[in-house]
Amino acid sequence: MISIKLICNCAMKPSSRILVGYKSSTFLARCHHTLTMSMSNSYTLGLKFNHNSIHYPFSLNLGRVMNGKKQIFGLPSLSFGQSRSRLSARKTKGSGISAITGVDFNFKARDFSGMNVKPTMVKSIDKDDHEKSDDGGEEEDSEVKKESLENELGPKKREEETEVEKEAWKLLQEALVTYCDSPVGTMAANDSECEQLLNYDQVFIRDFIPSALAFLLKGEKEIVKNFLLHTLQLQSWEKTVDCYSPGQGLMPASFKVKIKQVGEKKEEVLDPDFGESAIGRVAPVDSGLWWIILLRAYGKLSGDYTLQERLDVQTGLQMILNLCLTDGFDMFPSLLVTDGSCMIDRRMGIHGHPLEIQALFYSALRSARDMIGNDEKSKNLVGEINNRLSGLSFHIREYYWLDMKKVNEIYRYKTEEYSLEATNKFNIYPEQIPMWLIDWIPEEGGYLIGNLQPAHMDFRFFMLGNLWSVVSSLGTPRQNNAILNLIEKKWDDLVGQMPLKICYPALEHHEWRVITGCDPKNTPWSYHNGGSWPTLLWQFTLACIKMGRNDLAQKAVALAEKRLPDDSWPEYYDTPTGRFIGKQARLYQTWTLAGFLSSKMLLKNPELASLLCWDEDLEILETCVCLLNKSGRIKCSRNAAKSHILV
Repeated sequence: MISIKLICNCAMKPSSRILVGYKSSTFLARCHHTLTMSMSNSYTLGLKFNHNSIHYPFSLNLGRVMNGKKQIFGLPSLSFGQSRSRLSARKTKGSGISAITGVDFNFKARDFSGMNVKPTMVKSIDKDDHEKSDDGGEEEDSEVKKESLENELGPKKREEETEVEKEAWKLLQEALVTYCDSPVGTMAANDSECEQLLNYDQVFIRDFIPSALAFLLKGEKEIVKNFLLHTLQLQSWEKTVDCYSPGQGLMPASFKVKIKQVGEKKEEVLDPDFGESAIGRVAPVDSGLWWIILLRAYGKLSGDYTLQERLDVQTGLQMILNLCLTDGFDMFPSLLVTDGSCMIDRRMGIHGHPLEIQALFYSALRSARDMIGNDEKSKNLVGEINNRLSGLSFHIREYYWLDMKKVNEIYRYKTEEYSLEATNKFNIYPEQIPMWLIDWIPEEGGYLIGNLQPAHMDFRFFMLGNLWSVVSSLGTPRQNNAILNLIEKKWDDLVGQMPLKICYPALEHHEWRVITGCDPKNTPWSYHNGGSWPTLLWQFTLACIKMGRNDLAQKAVALAEKRLPDDSWPEYYDTPTGRFIGKQARLYQTWTLAGFLSSKMLLKNPELASLLCWDEDLEILETCVCLLNKSGRIKCSRNAAKSHILV
């Protein structure tokens, strides 16, 4: 029999963890907006609720009628393709608490019209609290790392803040969103003069990343921890847009704190948006990838690795991986997505295998591999991650790379090649090479193209994908240097008067009408169509510091610092040189503030950038994968591949 106590009054201090007493049943309460329970009420369904055994501070739906049957919902199993990883029940020494066994993902248990979710904690499956307290080893390491970081970013550094930085910090604090008196994120924009809020008053996962980085670099980790846990509780177990369900594990694009009337009382609830309210109704592919990347950054910068070891965090992490690594009809190791599924969240012709998603996917896989539980049942998943990393790195480095030599090769491509030895593997027609590219690409320098599909190469330069390829070492060291060389050579085009261009060049005339669908917001050199986004500064700074080009980052930050305060921190800038504030740009855009602050702090403490970047991983390159040759599919050590692309 299981004993559970529910706490749903947000005025109460949240419990530090879920305690599940194990006898014969297995169960984990999951939140649902249709049933909110107060402290004084207990609901039973074949279960005994004991108020002394569990603190689970959010509303609970114990069952639902599905296909004419009442079903009880439990914690899902950690199964990934061929891997069937199960959590085993283990007694926790000295506490009488055990983990949960035999869990299954194959159910649907919620809808998202408004949830009451409060902070939860689940005991780690591998760590023993009492043992850690006795020997003090891990806790001591965490405290030492935290103290070291605080020393680096303490009063001395804050005294060096300029007036612009002080203003930015003040505005960032004003953008904080609280839930049950605890900060859980920052709203997208805090523009009080704007009449149409739309969804700019919500907390976006992708928008919060630079804010989280700024707080972590300042030594304030609590808000980031709250954000990670609350978004984890909002993770999709049932996602519905016009009766379609894209799969469990999906992270919301954003969420909002709402006030809900429950009887005579009003309670705060978190209302997530999975794309069902978004323009275009597209689910966010990048949210889960950003969540994994932020989870790693939290551990690296705070020294608190216990968060990533928790059972609920491990479960959520593996649910995202399961969703991304699911087999399909696609033949490429890159991730197949549709338009509008990332930072460019409107139709811009990036459907297919856009570089931005591949770079984030690669980074998330590398992050997850380091954080996933180290046990026998995780080996299959780690092996699957390694295989995907190996294939993805080779695919992007070999087929997405473009420099003057590669352009000349494409110019002389033969088409309609049918053989295993074909040079033009994707049947690219040389006539696709745009006229602007011939004179634009420098002799020294190159970049990763925006997209690759059969008979289609998107030759546009996409800033975020290229920068994140440098940060994550998706590109080779030679390629990473060449990307920064190209940005330096084409500074007027890609930076101009306000860093940095989201993509180059803009779609114009007939091309704009066909590809964007005549989007009035994505007119040429505006918004996603060649607009300049200051939030990209922090990723540019990371890439420059990693490659020893701090001077480029300082030059870009100086440009932003000169204009952003006077322009009220806008979302984006228009025109080919970024001279005008965006025609529909929100002012006091939070990730503009946070991107600037993070860049400044990274430049003051460049040694911290190494904690957020990835070095070249030779193990990934050595992983044997199938390549085609005369004898068909064979395994190889990639010696030929490395000699060709690693310089």
